[in-house]
Amino acid sequence: MSRETHAFVERMGGALTQAGLPRLPSLVFSALLVDDDGRMTSAELAETLAVSPASVSGAVNYLAQLGMLRRERERGSRRDVYVVDDDAWHGAMMRRDQLYAPMIAALTAGIRDLGDDSPAHERLLLTREFLNFVDDEMSGLAEKWEQRRAEITGS
Repeated sequence: MSRETHAFVERMGGALTQAGLPRLPSLVFSALLVDDDGRMTSAELAETLAVSPASVSGAVNYLAQLGMLRRERERGSRRDVYVVDDDAWHGAMMRRDQLYAPMIAALTAGIRDLGDDSPAHERLLLTREFLNFVDDEMSGLAEKWEQRRAEITGS
């Protein structure tokens, strides 16, 4: 890995860690993001990041759950290859049904079960309505992003 690539992985990994992602998944995502074709095996990631293959396994599982990468089989092999799409953030952000729906359902049940006279009622209600608002707005943002992406890529 070139010095510039290593610096990017460290810088972007640090930014993702500051944003709340665990350190190793942040570095794995950054390494895939800057890789020429966005595809690396566990062994390549371990070598690139100077970490154990076992720790890479945990990191890629975490990122796959978030929708930030996907696992594919290498042709003619039993080895997995981890892939980050060019538009990985869009894919991860659009998985909102998996992110918001369970929280909204839990909040709705809490509002119902605790009742209107609960000291937490307004907090639960505002939290649920905020998440409903964000979920609704994400649809509009997705449409705007598709337009903007087409302007950027010309497709």
